[in-house]
Amino acid sequence: MKFFVIGDADTVLGFRLAGVEGDVVRTADETRASLEKAFARKDLGVLVVPERIAQLCRPLVDGHSAKGAFPLLIEIPDIAGPVEGRKTVKEMIRAAVGVQL
Repeated sequence: MKFFVIGDADTVLGFRLAGVEGDVVRTADETRASLEKAFARKDLGVLVVPERIAQLCRPLVDGHSAKGAFPLLIEIPDIAGPVEGRKTVKEMIRAAVGVQL
């Protein structure tokens, strides 16, 4: 299973330096198209998307996450930092597993 990133140019460049493929998106339409393409791929295990990019297509992102389907979609902060009011990955794991890391 592979990792894939969809995001702004800085985020995608950083992941590409680590050997992870990705798509640079700028608009909601580009984001939606890239997400739908990624959701259809059978070789992806983890899809990484910056929070601000995910906000462009919130219903699509939340719908996929609610299904518990692959690829696993992980939202990360971008260069501007975390979006205020959003749970961190650590908090989501604590809620899902019931164990504090």
